[in-house]
Amino acid sequence: MIDVVVLFFLFGLAAGLLRSELKLPVALYESLSVFLLVAIGLKGGQGLASQALVPLLPQLLAVVVLGLVLTLIAFLILQYIGRFSRADASSMAAHYGSVSVATFAVGVNWLMTRDIPFESQMTIFLAVMEVPAILVGIVLMRGVSRQTRWGALAHEALLGKGVTLLLGGMFIGWAAGPDGLAPIKPLFFDLFKGVLALFLLEMGLIVSHQMDELKKRGLFILSFAILMPLLGAVLGIGCGILLGLSLGGVTLLATLAASASYIAVPATMRLAIPEANPVISLAAVLGVTFPFNILIGIPLYHRWASYFIGVAG
Repeated sequence: MIDVVVLFFLFGLAAGLLRSELKLPVALYESLSVFLLVAIGLKGGQGLASQALVPLLPQLLAVVVLGLVLTLIAFLILQYIGRFSRADASSMAAHYGSVSVATFAVGVNWLMTRDIPFESQMTIFLAVMEVPAILVGIVLMRGVSRQTRWGALAHEALLGKGVTLLLGGMFIGWAAGPDGLAPIKPLFFDLFKGVLALFLLEMGLIVSHQMDELKKRGLFILSFAILMPLLGAVLGIGCGILLGLSLGGVTLLATLAASASYIAVPATMRLAIPEANPVISLAAVLGVTFPFNILIGIPLYHRWASYFIGVAG
């Protein structure tokens, strides 16, 4: 049976394609984003309160390397096969080397609905994997020079709204622990799925607006936006198995590796690489990769993870 939150996404997509007047207030969309980021951070922090942090450092290094590899692969494909300009290839590669909070949230919900456990440090992986791709994308475009405003770019990448909310929620969850979080659990934990459903309704509306741009960009964008997530998922599964993660953890890491950023990276790329056309990246990420991942990708990655863990075992 298809998940109810995905039905909300399809509802928004259909309403947008049919030119409905349905539109959520901008302030509500912003509020839903804040809620989801804080809720995910709290949940991850609650899990971290029960384990030591030092043993996680090798895992964090591994997922950073995973993000860097994905960025470089995407750049090479876009520039040498897709014949993109260096600016567009660098910017779009950064999108695909980074990760999507909404896709992660859908993946978490998918596993929770099926009572499949996963490691609490996955939220840290989410926060850590947002940043490296941004820096690599800038280096691919600019190289390393004295003119690069590394301070401003690092501030934008490390202290952007998404990363700040995730890390802040995680710290509060870690500091408070399960008992301390109990008073706010009805709001941030019990309502998570309902808020995610409303968020995906708006995402469906946004995706519907990218369809015209996709038609203009042709077959390469469509192929890249599907094949790149599949490649990312395979690499994510391999990394998760090497790290010794559970089936749920491997599925979530594959989902992260297959996802692409549409919030933090576009905002940073506009500052760092103004020559790049943001419409191309957003059309691929939002028009193809995001719906592909939540409709087909996550169940597929879980099946692949089950198979490869069985082979590795």
